[in-house]
Amino acid sequence: MRLILLVLTLTAMITVVLAVGIGPVSVNPGTTLKVILNRVPGISNRIQVDWGKLDENIVINLRLPRVLLGMIVGGSLAVTGVSMQALVRNKLADPFILGVSSGACAFATFGMLFGAFSFLGKYALSISAFLGAAATIMLVYVLSREGGKINITQMLLSGVAISMIMDGLTKVITLSAPNALGLHNAEFWMSGSLAGAKWGYLTLPLVVMLLCMSVLMIHYRTLNALLLGEDTAGTLGVNVARMQKLLVLISSLLAGVTISVSGSIGFIGLMCPHIARLLVGADHKKVLPVAALLGGILVVWTDVAARMIIAPEELPLGILTAIFGGPFFIVLLKKKNR
Repeated sequence: MRLILLVLTLTAMITVVLAVGIGPVSVNPGTTLKVILNRVPGISNRIQVDWGKLDENIVINLRLPRVLLGMIVGGSLAVTGVSMQALVRNKLADPFILGVSSGACAFATFGMLFGAFSFLGKYALSISAFLGAAATIMLVYVLSREGGKINITQMLLSGVAISMIMDGLTKVITLSAPNALGLHNAEFWMSGSLAGAKWGYLTLPLVVMLLCMSVLMIHYRTLNALLLGEDTAGTLGVNVARMQKLLVLISSLLAGVTISVSGSIGFIGLMCPHIARLLVGADHKKVLPVAALLGGILVVWTDVAARMIIAPEELPLGILTAIFGGPFFIVLLKKKNR
């Protein structure tokens, strides 16, 4: 476990340096590293400045916040996937299957195009996406309750149905858009992208991810017990109903805040938890940090591909994750059936 964490942490650090330097205007990795270290207190006075203002502007103002946002978004989506899979005890669960992402997109799009949540100020998009995610997962949770317990099959089917309803509402909202520019911006945002990332976008998703991650790590034994079933977890002293409500809240908060800054990026919450379990087993104490690191690395490199394939234009990030994630999901489904 220590070796895996060390390797993934080093990989994440190397990923940040390399990804920042890759683009239509490339920056040497050595220069990139020195520009970044020059902003670190206590180290900056030891770095010899041998780069131009253009390189510094590209690294600090354009690409570094985008790469760091990709790390945060990927980690958040992976942790959301772990949380939802523990909630429904199914490795095929993710924010898309249970409709959380669709709900967040519907509310956020309504706010973007019609200003429904403009009274919330600069956090209007984040809060509206969170409200949509929370409303969706709570509805799915209520529909799946039978005799005080969650029916897993009914929860998955309810999630698919609610997801279709929310997607339909999103289409109605976009077709009713008051102007073409707003419609284009909403469509591009819904496809998933890290374009336009700024330093100010990092604070809220980072705080939410660290907070939710800490809560889940504290309750990792409870998450392990939930995998054995509600009855078994109850006999082990777990307050199942309270833990399920906590997982619903965490999943909604993570999905809503993440989607608000990056749009809808699929399959990260499905792939990374599964890969993490292949590496370290089913113990959530190990799965959570490994999945978070894998998610960040995967999103950053997918984003690099998205902005390089048809450079200087760029593809929406969600399209590439869907192209690569779809076959992975099919293989996973076939493996589970066997």
